[in-house]
Parts: sequence; structure tokens; C-alpha cells
Amino acid sequence: MERIYFDHAASSPLHPDVADAMMTVYKETFGNASSTHSFGRAAKALLGRSRERIAAVVGCAPNELYFTSGGTESDNTAITGVARAMDKQGKAHIITSSVEHHAVLRTCESLQKEGFELTVLSVDAFGLVSPSDVEAAIRPDTALITVMYANNETGTIQPIEAIGAIARERGIPFHVDAVQALGSIPIDLKTLPVDLMSFSAHKINGPQGIGALYIAKHLPFEPLLFGGSQERKRRAGTENLAGAAGFAKAAELAVNSLTEKKLFLDMLRLNWIERMKTAYGAERIAVNGHLSQTLPHIANLSFIGSDTETLLMNFDLAGIAVSGGSACTAGAIEPSHVLIAMGLPEARLTSAVRFSFGLGNTLEELERASEKIATFLNRARTNA
Repeated sequence: MERIYFDHAASSPLHPDVADAMMTVYKETFGNASSTHSFGRAAKALLGRSRERIAAVVGCAPNELYFTSGGTESDNTAITGVARAMDKQGKAHIITSSVEHHAVLRTCESLQKEGFELTVLSVDAFGLVSPSDVEAAIRPDTALITVMYANNETGTIQPIEAIGAIARERGIPFHVDAVQALGSIPIDLKTLPVDLMSFSAHKINGPQGIGALYIAKHLPFEPLLFGGSQERKRRAGTENLAGAAGFAKAAELAVNSLTEKKLFLDMLRLNWIERMKTAYGAERIAVNGHLSQTLPHIANLSFIGSDTETLLMNFDLAGIAVSGGSACTAGAIEPSHVLIAMGLPEARLTSAVRFSFGLGNTLEELERASEKIATFLNRARTNA
């Protein structure tokens, strides 16, 4: 049976050029970048080149970019590192939004247990944070604002520049989770009013287990991990050389093809939405998220009258990988916290499926996929 992958927002396939770059490192550069001998110096040089290449892609200085194990560590490190440093200045209030990734929300909740105060901003029906709500939530003791660039479940793009301008004017550190945005939205940290930004390689056809965190030079910060003096003493642990090289290659490929990729992925997304409307009934398909301020590769659709668990099972049986965009708790599919925060009605909450497209997907593949699922969608429509 043909297997079709429409879950690129969860993890994307490794680009062949990235695999080649990593394999070269695995074969040739095995020293520890902290060692002083020739093998160590070669490793350190490779790490430095990888850092420079990624920094060039996102528009920051190489010494402002720190390698991590992925987006989750980058988010945890950014939020905890700045919050604890600002707490020493008498500031212990954090502002975030209700649609953040759990790597952000649960870090903020953990800090609450340490005594920090937390304001979680609501969003509108499209999942957008209002900059005026951010401004209204700011207090004299606000230590950090953290709002994602684009949502991993709906694709909705937040008004980061407007929020950042407010934070910059008030002198408050601003963290942005850009894990889904990198490779889809142009990012230039030289001009963006952002102080910390999180990245992950495996969302852009790079390897799993490697990420990066931008930390502006002026920012007070305390490390999350302790040990050696790697990453300028801000992230202890032997660096992932092959991962860094793979990340650098993936970042360059993603950004160099950004315009063409956006056009192609927009076409795939819109084509798929229309196919689902044809298969299930236009009046029973609801698009969750903003219709225009959205990432090109994510389509979150509710199949009114059906349920997420049944849909996911049938897609999987048809050989099509998709996601509920929700957490699996105790074996049961629960409605997404993002869609709940958007205030969607029950019928949309319990029938939502996330489709996300990328490397390897084609219009022909979408046609074959829609033909494979037409039978069970038609049956679900009849039973609704």
C-alpha cells in the first residue's frame, strides 16, 4: 500500500543534501570541539562554520546563536534563563498566550510554582493575539513576554513586529518561538524587535535532536544546564557536530527556496481544502485558523459531524499520515488546547484534523490521497 505523509508540521523528512552533509561529518569529524588537539580543533572549526551559516540565515551575529537539542530545550532555556535573571532585578511577571506550544506553556507554569506570576492572554476566533492586550497586561514588574511566531496546529501567524515594538519601548525582553516559522517566513533578527528566538532543525528537513536559540547580546540570562564551558558557558554539553552541520545545510536550503516553496505549498494547501470540501461537503468543512495570516503548509480542518479519533484511524488505514493536532492523554484523543482557546464550538473541536505539507508532496499525490479517502469521507458524511 502506498504511504502518504501529510504531517510535516510534526516532523519533516531529511533532505538528501542534509543527509550527505551529516554523513561526511560522521565519517570525518569525530573529535570533541572542546579538545585542544588537531581533531578537537577541526571539530570546533566545523561547529563555528555551522553556527555562522545559520546566523546568516536568520540575521544575527554568530555569537548570539546557541545550539540546543531542539525547540523544546530552546523554549525552556529562553524563558527560564531570562526569567530567573530578571527576578534578581525584582521582576517576576511573565506574559504569554493561550495558544503557545506546551514547551512554552508548561515552562511558564513551572516558573509559577517558583513564585513567578503569569498572565495568559486570550486569542480571537482565528487564534490571533491582540497587541493591545499585550500592552494592557504589562506591569512594572514584567520580566518577559513570550509569544510564538506561527502556530503549529493552525498555522496562524502572530503580529510579532507589533508586539515586539511594544516590548522594546517598555524595555521588556521578548521571546518568540519560531520553530514552525523558520523556512516559511523571512526572519531577520537585525530588524525584528525580538530578544530571544527558538528554532528547530527537524521542521525544515533537517535532523531531529538539534535546535538553536538566539539570545541578544545585551540580555540578562542564566543558563539552564551546567557542566563544561560549551556554547560560551550558556549550554553545557558536548555539541552535536553532525546535527549542527545538518541544521546549517537545511536552513540554507529552506531560506534559499522560501519564495518558490511558499507558492507551491499555498497551492497544495488550498487544493487540499477544496478536495476535502468536495469529498465531505463544503458546508461541513470548517477551516480553523486565520485564512490569510497563515503558514503556507498547514491546514487545520474540522469535519463537522464526524470525530477526530475515527478520522485519524481511517486516514491511517488508508496509508495517509495526518495529525489530530492534539495531545494523547491516557489513550484518549482530547480536543486541542489551541482550538479550545479560540473558542470554537464543540462540533469543530471534536472533529479537527491537521494536514501539513512539504518536501516530496505533489498535486498528483493529493489527488491519489483524496481518491483513497473519498469512500470513508462519503460514508462519514452520510452518517452525520
